[in-house]
Amino acid sequence: MNIDRMEFIAWMERIMERFDILGERFENAHKQKTAIDGEELLDNQDLFMMLKVSARSLQRYRSSGKLPYYTISGKLYYKLSDVNQFIRESFSNSQKNK
Repeated sequence: MNIDRMEFIAWMERIMERFDILGERFENAHKQKTAIDGEELLDNQDLFMMLKVSARSLQRYRSSGKLPYYTISGKLYYKLSDVNQFIRESFSNSQKNK
């Protein structure tokens, strides 16, 4: 079976449109799963990138009670408001120590 270039391009465009639709559905499902009481939840990867800290530092913040966390289906999550509060407190503590 031979197909010409235009037919191939048309098929590829249809496939890409479907990937876009699936991507949007996946993002919407991900957003719904990572929210509790209307508040966004962040996972460890989000915090690694946001705070630029190691896994060990994040563990230390959890263990010391400085950063509240939630375990859902064996995975750790952090409320965005708790993370923002942690950042504010850490910043104000570093300013006091100067």
